[in-house]
Amino acid sequence: MNQSQKLTGRPVISATGLFTPAETITNQELVESFNSYVERHNAEHAEAIDAGEIEPLQPSSVEFIEKASGIKARHVMAKEPILDPEIMAPRWPERANDELSILAEIGVKAARQALERAGRDVADVDAVLCAASNMERPYPAMAIEIQQELGIDGFGFDMNVACSSATFGIQTAADYIRSGNARSVLVVSPEITSGHLNWRDRDSHFIFGDVATAVLVEDAAIAPDTHWDILGTRLKTVFSNNIRNNFGFLNRASPEGEGKADKLFVQEGRKVFKEVVPMVAEMIVTEAEKLGLDPQGLRRLWLHQANAGMNRLIAQRVLGHEATADESPTVLDTYANTSSAGSIIAFHKHSDDLKAGDTGLICSFGAGYSAGAVFVRKVA
Repeated sequence: MNQSQKLTGRPVISATGLFTPAETITNQELVESFNSYVERHNAEHAEAIDAGEIEPLQPSSVEFIEKASGIKARHVMAKEPILDPEIMAPRWPERANDELSILAEIGVKAARQALERAGRDVADVDAVLCAASNMERPYPAMAIEIQQELGIDGFGFDMNVACSSATFGIQTAADYIRSGNARSVLVVSPEITSGHLNWRDRDSHFIFGDVATAVLVEDAAIAPDTHWDILGTRLKTVFSNNIRNNFGFLNRASPEGEGKADKLFVQEGRKVFKEVVPMVAEMIVTEAEKLGLDPQGLRRLWLHQANAGMNRLIAQRVLGHEATADESPTVLDTYANTSSAGSIIAFHKHSDDLKAGDTGLICSFGAGYSAGAVFVRKVA
């Protein structure tokens, strides 16, 4: 890159990257494991159940999972221990401090793909933002470890807005470009969500999958010929306890709560559905109009991949009609909910076919509540 090249202060998405774990768990495999656990639990507590002291656990089914979510399978970093009824959690050897951490490892793989697709040398990148919902540790920042492994001379920091982390990261990166404080910023979202999922909870044991994505946000002056102009962004947060995870280092101050269900992912799914759908749809339509865009003219919506029903309703409210698979593509069926990475996976896999001048929307929503919208237009 020519260092003397005059910058525009106009942010674009130059490329994206995706790392997908090799192992997958189908709904059938998941149900067999879960129901084996249920049978064992109910047998072990038969007397208490018969006495009415506790309720028996209920089995799951493939039909229940697909009707509730639209999910058919998910990628994971450690399949065997998750399916073991005696464990039902990911397992791998602890890494030494001088070894690359597992979250940084998958983040680096996604980042390298984004850099390669953009034809960008790491020497030209100024910053790394690790935007994800489940960080491996409080410090040092995952972003700095990723920065170090990539060989980037600049700065990095972590940010967590749960499922909206990536879109919040894109706006943050875009603001660095607009201000002239950076020319090229990597937004990396490594999501090993299998670590925070309660695989023994019938209502949520099927929800999440593991993945990592990366988005390269740059000044238009240095972007490759084919890129996406960022027309505008909109972020919104409203506090809610309906999606929550109480795990943290202060848990040790209240040992009576250790091991309780709230130290993993918990949600009130029906409340989330009812409250988030109108909030997100209104945010999208309002911001589109501010940007002078007709929301019904958006060529494609890359929505957060959490629930097929939510996406169907949001797309209908934005587009004014039932969205086709082409207008609102789905990766939820094979990836499940990958938290902040979901909408980026959809964009990564379903954007190359669009033509120059086509406009679209990358949108996330989730815990917080939080929601982020990134309006883009293809340039080729």
